[in-house]
Amino acid sequence: MDILIATKNKGKIKEFNNMFKDLDVNIKTLYDYNLGDIEETGTTFFENALIKAKAGFEVSSLPTIADDSGLEVDCLDKRPGVYSARFGGEGLSDKDRFKYLLKEMGDSKNRKARFKTSIVLYNGSDDSIEEFTGTWEGEILYTPIGENGFGYDPVFYDKTLELSAAQLSPNQKKEISHRGKAMKLFLENFKIRSRKWKYLL
Repeated sequence: MDILIATKNKGKIKEFNNMFKDLDVNIKTLYDYNLGDIEETGTTFFENALIKAKAGFEVSSLPTIADDSGLEVDCLDKRPGVYSARFGGEGLSDKDRFKYLLKEMGDSKNRKARFKTSIVLYNGSDDSIEEFTGTWEGEILYTPIGENGFGYDPVFYDKTLELSAAQLSPNQKKEISHRGKAMKLFLENFKIRSRKWKYLL
């Protein structure tokens, strides 16, 4: 079966491919369709994910998965939140963006933070909307560590593992990350949703 992942973020595409690798699913992305950047005008992760899922369905007519994820930092009043991908301005690299985050935090002793994600599955009508959420608690390092992952991973520290997100293997990250937790919920419900949308089988 074909499913569209409504993103052009190569890091997210890699993670989704890893999560779906044991299923009989052919993943399409926005690189397969003539669709430019989708304007994310929502104020919550769910709203932005739904905007992207609907836009993806419109161009593909495929069941579409979209997610909106972000980093909430307590000492910054939960910023950057839904603006995580644009924090510090447009056109910044991942490295520039987390360096901007560290500058904003300064030497604050409160480093508590969390990744959150909302994954939306959309199949053409509001009655078909399914949402799956995940949270990953941690804290922000003073300096980046690790070469894996993307985004803010080098400065996000998991206290239980005593590793940054960028030090984890893809399989480790799949098990504990915000997106991994949300995808686990999705996969647990996959057969039920498949019966609801019979042509997915």
